[in-house]
Amino acid sequence: MSDVTIFHNPQCSTSRQTLEIIREAGIEPTIVLYKEVGWTAGQLQRLADRAGVPVSAFLRAKEPLAHDLGLTGPDISEEAVTQAMIAHPNLVERPLVESPKGVVMARPTERVREIL
Repeated sequence: MSDVTIFHNPQCSTSRQTLEIIREAGIEPTIVLYKEVGWTAGQLQRLADRAGVPVSAFLRAKEPLAHDLGLTGPDISEEAVTQAMIAHPNLVERPLVESPKGVVMARPTERVREIL
């Protein structure tokens, strides 16, 4: 098992490019197809803590469903955002990459180099 994990969406070009950067660094990461396996509250919180951001920083705010669910308003709770991401995994921005050096949201893709 690799010590680098990418939470990956193969349909996303940014996610595919990030995976390519990781592999070009000589690392074969653990690939988690998060849209298939989903998220847990503990997992999202752990990743956010390691990234030094609130869970809501992982919200894919451009996703129409985020607006439909009222998740982009100023007074939405972290709990509400977390529960929405669990119910709708596509609401999590991608790709998230975790290594022993930390967690980054690899947007832009070059950010992944920070933790490789």
